[in-house]
Amino acid sequence: MAYAAGVDVGSTQTKAVVINEEREIIASCLIDTGANVTKAAEDAFKTCIEQEGILEEEVEWVIGTGYGRYKVTFGNAQVTEISCHGRGAAQIFPNTRTVVDMGGQDTKAIRVSEDGEIDDFCMNDKCAAGTGRFLGASAAALDIPLNDLGDTALESEKGVQISTTCTVFAESEVLAWLGKGKKVQDILWGVHESIAKRSMGLMRRVGIEGEVTFTGGVSRNPAMVKALEDVLEQKLNISDECHFAGALGAALFAMDHIQASRIPHPEKAEVAQ
Repeated sequence: MAYAAGVDVGSTQTKAVVINEEREIIASCLIDTGANVTKAAEDAFKTCIEQEGILEEEVEWVIGTGYGRYKVTFGNAQVTEISCHGRGAAQIFPNTRTVVDMGGQDTKAIRVSEDGEIDDFCMNDKCAAGTGRFLGASAAALDIPLNDLGDTALESEKGVQISTTCTVFAESEVLAWLGKGKKVQDILWGVHESIAKRSMGLMRRVGIEGEVTFTGGVSRNPAMVKALEDVLEQKLNISDECHFAGALGAALFAMDHIQASRIPHPEKAEVAQ
């Protein structure tokens, strides 16, 4: 039995996935990236294989992806996170045609074909106003744990309108609304709505087709899921595996390589005869 692995090194979290030859997820791991990106990649991979008692030599091919993919020094190759998220989303939900990937550093809208290949994609600009970092800045301004952000926002009765398009000024606007007596819940829902509308703009640029799958770390935020569904006016594909879509896609590309390498080359076959 051969195994393949994908390691997705994000700006805030690093994910690793190991799959078997049937392309089933055997193990997965999630850790904080921290300051040492190379160590984060190594730790995520080692923790992942140790879960199932898999030896390093049994993992025949490893592909790195994410913003820190070149720091996966033990890997064999690198593939962009756009290709990996598209491939991973299509593996989790085969009817996926549109992917919205929201992480700490950027947001991407991706249109994929039936076999998970990328037809088109679009990313937010350099400003982080439509990303997880914007949520983080708002949480810090309101002194709320990041993990409580979504549930708190869902308690809103009427969200405020967030006009800033820059994370740098997010704290100022959030505190300004707080100073006007607005509820924390309503401010947070306004932040989620703002991000959802910016994400909708990206998806429209690539074309919204078929089922939409939400990937990336922010896909675990229930308020972000609801805000996106409200602007899309349709349900999103979402599961626990969506957080690992990038690493899964990388592992699938790695398994492609393993299985392709086993196909006899015509010229080599002639020499053998």
